[in-house]
Amino acid sequence: MEARYIALLGRADEPTDGVSDYCGFLAQAFLRRNVAMRIERVPWAERGWPDALRWLARESAQWKDGRVLLQYTALSWSRRGFPFGALRVLRLLRERGVPCTVVFHDGAAFRGPRMRDGLRRAAQTWTLRRLLQQASRSVLTTPPGTVDWLPAGESRAAFIPIGANIPECRSRRVFDADRQPKTVAVFSVTGGAAQMREIADIALVVRHAEQHSGPIRLEVFGRGAPEAGESLGKALYGARVELRVRGVIPAEEVTRTLVAADASLCVRGVTAANRGTSIAGIACGVPVVGYGRRGSDPAIDAAGVHLAPWHEPAALADALVEVLTDADLWQQLHERNREAQAHYFSWDVVADKYLALHATNGDPRA
Repeated sequence: MEARYIALLGRADEPTDGVSDYCGFLAQAFLRRNVAMRIERVPWAERGWPDALRWLARESAQWKDGRVLLQYTALSWSRRGFPFGALRVLRLLRERGVPCTVVFHDGAAFRGPRMRDGLRRAAQTWTLRRLLQQASRSVLTTPPGTVDWLPAGESRAAFIPIGANIPECRSRRVFDADRQPKTVAVFSVTGGAAQMREIADIALVVRHAEQHSGPIRLEVFGRGAPEAGESLGKALYGARVELRVRGVIPAEEVTRTLVAADASLCVRGVTAANRGTSIAGIACGVPVVGYGRRGSDPAIDAAGVHLAPWHEPAALADALVEVLTDADLWQQLHERNREAQAHYFSWDVVADKYLALHATNGDPRA
């Protein structure tokens, strides 16, 4: 089967690559529709840009009957977050007559207090807007209203939420309010300067839940978990909390862990349609307790998420207690997650939205 789509990636992320996983799950969903997608990676990090562009020029000569889905994150096209290389790739593809849709996985440019951070943010914002202008199609993984670099009145960018990079589980569960201990899952902890804030938030929230809902089993796993484990253990010392820390585990094990949990606690930024750790909980039907606000993201609004204002861990703690002690609320959130998964986050739905996008205006490469 000739590939109708080519997913084009930049540098791989370590130790896990969410964008690569995204493309793999999307390719499987396309295949269920008899549509083939091949995954390619521009080898600029290994060979340097001149050789990588020569490689792309050779390879893309065979892609004129297909459509490229250029996957954008700032660090996949630059080691230091100045992603001008993505524009070089898009320009070459346009010169070769290859239709290209840019998929924006980064919903916003990076922020920071230093002068270099300001320069990086300006470079990223400029690049994002140029990619949007020059692509034949664009896909946002967050709603347009949440994207601050999007020009006013822009209507060419389609919003397609991401799916979970783990096997989904649509089985219906019934909450056991009497079961002890309650299990809370934390999928990934940010490294660097944000780590201690997240550890403090997790500890405060879980201690509060232990005091008001009984003993807690805390499952912490994924990126950053081993590095945070010792500090988290110290922060929880004396509480009735059974702490289990694991690093990156197989996708199937992530699903089993989340399905067995009573809540998924998310403190890594706001809960959004492009945050894979939040979507994983939705895909497994477990209520998600996290930061955020309703009204800006229809997919998240439809899901079983219980939100608290950003940087208000006390409110987040109250939200977790409500989920762990109110059986009716838990069941409502569980059912909403099952429905949201079916309508927004299923990979079959994501694939159908791509096909519909490229069928618009009679695109023969849809």
